[in-house]
Amino acid sequence: MIDTHVHLQLSQYNNDLVAVLGRAAAAGVHSAIVPGTTLKDSVAAAGLADAYQDTACGLCAAVGIHPTTAHTLTDDVLGTLAGLAAEQRVLAIGEIGLDYYWPKIENRGWICAPPEVQRDALRRQLALAARLDLPVIIHDRDAHEDTLEILGAWRRGNPGARGVLHSYAGGPEMLQDVLDLGFYIGIDGPVTFRRAQALHEVARIVPLDRLLLETDGPYLTPEPHRGRRNEPAYVPLIAARIAELKGLTTEQIAEATTANAKALFGLLFRK
Repeated sequence: MIDTHVHLQLSQYNNDLVAVLGRAAAAGVHSAIVPGTTLKDSVAAAGLADAYQDTACGLCAAVGIHPTTAHTLTDDVLGTLAGLAAEQRVLAIGEIGLDYYWPKIENRGWICAPPEVQRDALRRQLALAARLDLPVIIHDRDAHEDTLEILGAWRRGNPGARGVLHSYAGGPEMLQDVLDLGFYIGIDGPVTFRRAQALHEVARIVPLDRLLLETDGPYLTPEPHRGRRNEPAYVPLIAARIAELKGLTTEQIAEATTANAKALFGLLFRK
């Protein structure tokens, strides 16, 4: 299995990353993608991918500026991202997208890019992905309409454009529109939550050839570990719940999602 989205460069993994990767491999997770959210974060993701490419759970990376930090995307930063993206173990541009939740939160204590700045940064990074012929990893929180509009325009101008809606939150209502764009659907820990009825329905109806598994660690930890740090070893829990919802076996979910990850992100992964 492949964890297509886990933030292993964050401080939560500083003390036991080797053990985390060992547990992942023992659980059958032999590859993972580490996405960037800031320039520093992206540099760190690329560094991890280089340092841990031959471990039992081999790492690859994505680089990008998260929508909440979109105000940091200068021309120089975009150029640095382009340089990082040329590295062999960097497979995608991401985590990029739109987040309209955080700009509405008062007294959050940190600077958050407003929606108009987010939209500009998204378009610029999508253009970079098209120029480099790389897939994108899209964050969409409370911004479904604008996300679909921008991705649709990008796809019309770049027929080979492709990507995944990470930690999919658009519900069954938006699913067909995303599929019509040719995008994959990333499903993570909340699918194991009893009350996540909309996500359960998405898991039931999403075509098997458009499904990706991800943890979004250290966040969104699945049951029965909810409330603790997430890690790639928990991917099988997500796969098992999706299998249950679809009436399939965990092995069928693992086989299909591994093939999907290879198709979207390339062939660097182990079998």
